[in-house]
Amino acid sequence: MAPAILVAGGGLAGAAAATWLARAGRAVRLLERELHPGHKICGEFLSWEAQAWLADLGVDLDALGAVPIDRVRLVAGDLVAEAPLGFAARSVTRLRLDAALLEVASQAGVEVVRGCQVRELGRDGTVLTSHGPLRPETFIVATGKHGLRGMPRAREGTLDHQLGFKTYFRLLPAERAGLAGTIELILFEGGYAGLQLVERDQANLCFLVAPERFRRAGGQFTPLVEDLARESPHLSRRLAGAVALLDRPLAISNMPYGFLWAPGPEAPPGILPVGDQASVIPSFTGDGMGLALHGARLATRALLAGEPADVYARRLAADARGPVGRASWLQRQIGETSARHLALVRLARAAPALLTLGARLTRLAPGRLEAAGLKPGMAA
Repeated sequence: MAPAILVAGGGLAGAAAATWLARAGRAVRLLERELHPGHKICGEFLSWEAQAWLADLGVDLDALGAVPIDRVRLVAGDLVAEAPLGFAARSVTRLRLDAALLEVASQAGVEVVRGCQVRELGRDGTVLTSHGPLRPETFIVATGKHGLRGMPRAREGTLDHQLGFKTYFRLLPAERAGLAGTIELILFEGGYAGLQLVERDQANLCFLVAPERFRRAGGQFTPLVEDLARESPHLSRRLAGAVALLDRPLAISNMPYGFLWAPGPEAPPGILPVGDQASVIPSFTGDGMGLALHGARLATRALLAGEPADVYARRLAADARGPVGRASWLQRQIGETSARHLALVRLARAAPALLTLGARLTRLAPGRLEAAGLKPGMAA
């Protein structure tokens, strides 16, 4: 029997939306493709917005071992600029965070089905899954970075050409100490990397790189990282003596950074995309998780109010267009050439407040979060 509300995907946006709906008394079934919790390609940076929504959901970040971050360090070649973030961020692996969110969803009464892959959305609203077809009244698409057949994301005007990779390292003690409390953004020819600590003293290295640079490294991850370290003395120092913690890295391609969803005229009713299926902010800003949770809240409020999908789409655009647009502009200005990167870091060294300002301008406004239902005082 098809549920009234079906959620595809048990990541941040899917689990959050399912939880809020179940707490409002709705029957919800959530389909998660993986049988067991796993790593996901993600910078794992929790901005203040993400933390506020997670607190609203009842997720205890301290219990998960989340580490604090309050500074940003921008690196290009031998140049380094540093500034306060302007807010208290946290970092924790998606392995732990997603598992905690699905547990919260289950406790709220969500029917969580693991090992079920959602394969396609038919034009008539039928959802084809590995367990058979379903025809829910409402279908929340929260498949994250994985596209869903029948729900294409428009790519025109987006930044979708780079390859994404992620892995973890155990750094030497001195390098862990140097990285503590900081997110490092390391610019290199063809892309950039984010490096930060997560729980249990692991270091998350997540980066975007031009496909041609990956091909020059023989299409192999380890030679690529070695090549990046040769260009960046800072990254070379960080990774000296480090131990890789994953058997193989996670990888992704063709992410449409800058995408904002708008329902097409032929879209079946009752379809609500959330998370990366609704908005994709360039990863340089580190606010993807906050935006995913915020969008999930907007979608659930619209659904509970009986509002059509286009109302949700307009609210999401009103809230996200500014941060996503400014982040896309910033990433285009950063570019992929060493000359531009060095000029940017020199500017940031001369005026560190620009780094803090950039972090603020690519965040959701506190008033937007309170308008979406976050309790006053938490959105700060």
